[in-house]
Amino acid sequence: MSTFVVKSVTPNAVPDKAPDRIAGMFDAIAPRYDLLNHVLSAGIDKRWRARAIDSLQLTGRETVLDVCTGTADVALAARRGASRVVGVDFAGAMLALGLQKVAKAGESGRISLLRGDAMSLPVRDASVDGVTVAFGIRNVQRPEVACVEMARTMRSGGRLAILEFGVPQIPGLSAFYRWYFSQVLPRIGRMVSGHNAAYSYLPASVGSFPPPREFMKILSAAGFVEVRADPLTFGIVYLYTGRKA
Repeated sequence: MSTFVVKSVTPNAVPDKAPDRIAGMFDAIAPRYDLLNHVLSAGIDKRWRARAIDSLQLTGRETVLDVCTGTADVALAARRGASRVVGVDFAGAMLALGLQKVAKAGESGRISLLRGDAMSLPVRDASVDGVTVAFGIRNVQRPEVACVEMARTMRSGGRLAILEFGVPQIPGLSAFYRWYFSQVLPRIGRMVSGHNAAYSYLPASVGSFPPPREFMKILSAAGFVEVRADPLTFGIVYLYTGRKA
């Protein structure tokens, strides 16, 4: 089991995560969301998503639930290894773009996108074999409730993969990353998206999210075993994995 302690980016910031507010914010930046993800991560985000999906050990027969699916990038990637994918998000504009991408890929019959809250998933008990969340769990008002919900939807032995931002601990790189994340990234985000609040919210949301050691405890309490927190790209991102007992 890998455990890491990560310091906050902005330790005193506790952003408002009311579902309506967060959904509205993501709806506002939806048209530029994919572009900004790729630009701000220098394209590494695709590699992170692939690593998460690989951890599910899909055989082609599974149903995967993608929580906080956004514009369905993870849902589309998961479909390459799963029989069926269900994506859930509470931001209507993000889902609309996701539906367009799913239709363009010819996957409308295998990928379903639903509007719903991670804290009350519109999915039956024990109906999926794997669950993914990519950079969305920190936006949930009560992540511990969402984790219990994800466990509820999974069959016994199902696998979980969550990607979330962290802070690298390498001296020098850590200081640079904090400066980039709190000063440069919000300015680029505002310039490209035209939205003032969304990319100031990003470092604040990362700073207020539980560090890996604490989040692993949340996952264990929700019913997951074999919980791990593996740093990717020097700890910029963490991949949390687990299995439903």
